[in-house]
Amino acid sequence: MAQIGKRNQLTVLKEAPPGFYLDAGEHGELLLPGQYIPEGAKVGDTLDVFVYRDSEDRLVATTEIPHVMVGEFAYLRVVSVNPKVGVFLDWGLAKDLLLPIREQKDRLAYGDWVVVYVYIDAKTDRIVASTRINRHLNLVPPTYTEGQPVNLLITGPTPLGYNAIIENAHRGLLYNNDLSAPLAIGERIDGFVREVREDGKIDLSLDRAGYQRVAPLTGEILEALKAAGGRLPFHDDSSPEEIRAAFGMSKKAFKQAIGALFKQRAIVITAHGIRLANTPPQS
Repeated sequence: MAQIGKRNQLTVLKEAPPGFYLDAGEHGELLLPGQYIPEGAKVGDTLDVFVYRDSEDRLVATTEIPHVMVGEFAYLRVVSVNPKVGVFLDWGLAKDLLLPIREQKDRLAYGDWVVVYVYIDAKTDRIVASTRINRHLNLVPPTYTEGQPVNLLITGPTPLGYNAIIENAHRGLLYNNDLSAPLAIGERIDGFVREVREDGKIDLSLDRAGYQRVAPLTGEILEALKAAGGRLPFHDDSSPEEIRAAFGMSKKAFKQAIGALFKQRAIVITAHGIRLANTPPQS
């Protein structure tokens, strides 16, 4: 059976003037309007389509790819306002996505951007959005492991750093002292799980944790040193921005990595930067 609000692989049953009719299982035959039919498609083909309701509440299919699907969080822009119903969001499809008044924490205006969760309303069977994201987070205790790579959606700043939604499921925290620059609300970035605490709260990082982080970074620094002739002008007083631009890591991770290399006697740390141990000092 086709899943509403998701991408589905559906078979073309027949062709008619409006477009293709697809086999949607218990939902019957589903129309894929002509403007969305891929070039060369024919009866019997299986097509990758998104299923949703049109402006007349009929189930239809499209080959357009929405910015977000049911069960996911996203950062979307308000494109119109209906004071009696709510606001409508641009989610990449011809029909805009409704964010009902009851699902708004704060009243929104045209042009506003907002983090929302997308779900199917049980009463209307329509796809809608909600800014009340806490009620839609996964309450099952997380099973992430230290150093596990995860996808993050930045939802807002806190006194300690930034809250982020992990893999469309849990909330986590990125700490300011691990960041080289401010993050933007709605930004999607790749990060790592630093720790899952006993209370279930999740600490995050943009670098791998512990030895899993340091080991590969030491290799990257050594390769950068070799490519630069044995010397690089980075040290404890280098700014976090300089470190991130040069190595793609936080200053904290950089300091841990060069500390490990120094202990291995692979490098020498000076007031002017770092150099390979077998590279003579500058005269």
